[in-house]
Amino acid sequence: MATKTIKDLEPKELWNNFDALTKCPRPSKHEEVVREFLVKWAKKNKIACRVDAIGNVIMSKPATKGMEKVHPVVLQAHMDMVPQARAGKKHDFLKDPIKTKIVGEWVYADDTTLGADDGMGVAAIMAVFESKTVKHGPLEALITTDEETGMTGAFGLKKGELHGDYLLNLDSETEGELYVGCAGGIDAALSIPYKTEKAPKGMEAYKLTIGGLKGGHSGMEINTGRANANKLLFRHLRWVAECGIRLISLEGGNMRNAIPRDAEAVIAMPKEHVDCILKEFDKVAGWVKKELANVEPDFFMKYEKVRMNPTVIDNEGTQKIINLMMVAPNGVIRMSKDMEGLVETSLNLAIAKTTAAKKFVVYALLRSSVDTAKEALAERLVCLAELAGGKCQLSGAYPGWKPNMESQLLKTMKQVYKKKYKKEPLVVAIHAGLECGLLGGKYPDMEMISFGPTLQSPHSPDERCNIPSTKKFYDYLVAVLEAIPEKKK
Repeated sequence: MATKTIKDLEPKELWNNFDALTKCPRPSKHEEVVREFLVKWAKKNKIACRVDAIGNVIMSKPATKGMEKVHPVVLQAHMDMVPQARAGKKHDFLKDPIKTKIVGEWVYADDTTLGADDGMGVAAIMAVFESKTVKHGPLEALITTDEETGMTGAFGLKKGELHGDYLLNLDSETEGELYVGCAGGIDAALSIPYKTEKAPKGMEAYKLTIGGLKGGHSGMEINTGRANANKLLFRHLRWVAECGIRLISLEGGNMRNAIPRDAEAVIAMPKEHVDCILKEFDKVAGWVKKELANVEPDFFMKYEKVRMNPTVIDNEGTQKIINLMMVAPNGVIRMSKDMEGLVETSLNLAIAKTTAAKKFVVYALLRSSVDTAKEALAERLVCLAELAGGKCQLSGAYPGWKPNMESQLLKTMKQVYKKKYKKEPLVVAIHAGLECGLLGGKYPDMEMISFGPTLQSPHSPDERCNIPSTKKFYDYLVAVLEAIPEKKK
């Protein structure tokens, strides 16, 4: 019989749990529904469960018979997801369930993010904890809150809440890879004041829209060459900046850790220059389409006449904002010299918008596996904001996770993978924020590895989860738990 829904997929215990999670609204900072679901699920399955002061769900399960002396293990994932929908898709992430579909060997959502990041990790934890057949030592589960917008749960976890020797983070995105290190990060918020004035006579207003971009994870996919909608929007505006245009409003991007896919600006332009300006927009769009043909085949630029606003941002403010966004760094800043193919330092100009308070604000997420490089990049933004007459606030800094290549947990997991799949797993670091960095600061003696099924395009409506890799991921997790060694006397 043909597979019709994800509940028909194997392993059923994992996919049934993931299906249940798709019915729980869980965008970052709105985890109330999924938290209550997890607590009720634990109670139904007679699993010890508590919620800590910050909102993390912590569960525990005693060892199966004969494995009481092995190293205790913490299984860790996060309950929230990135809420992104394709342009024109009506979806209320606070109410509507995620609708899934199977296309070949992949599971997608219906024009929204799927939430496999990190719903797959949570579903795997649930499957292990409800199982009567998986063999394991003493187990704990840490399901954190608000990982995607600030790692609030990991930041707020108190020391002493966990008692494991090993931690398995189930939040990576390529099966067959064991992650042993990750980048640290910091949030930057630039705020540039501007003045408005009465719109000059003889002006017409047009809305300029950039769209059709892939977007994606601002860490994992920052090195793919995918375009940033905010940068492309200002490239168009800069080309006609000397034609007397005035900004009226602007908004691009909506998530700090997602490469912005869409951006739009409402601008005023002198009537006598409208035809020329629109032709120049077409010219720039043509250049961009050729430049990005291979990586952004669906890019589009469009404009439409809109009702003229009585006020506009003055010329000085308009030019200052355009110039700021033209020179602001974005994308890969430096590649690692220690690990081939790994991004060392990057910056994502995630959100740009004008506000009612007459300020142009930009929110950026900086990442680096080298803390000093991250700090230097942050200071570049501080200086840039000051040059534009504004300020830049830095917040939410979190450390990277330094690899421990001598870890006993790593040795065990490599042995299990080779025995099970007749090949060596790849041992890598990741240019993204994993909670291991923060948790390692609270539990410095806890050995940690991150792994997961293969996901593509997380943080975007193209997010998809590979079905065969999901089975391998869960089977491997079960095998690792069975192979955890006993404590040395």
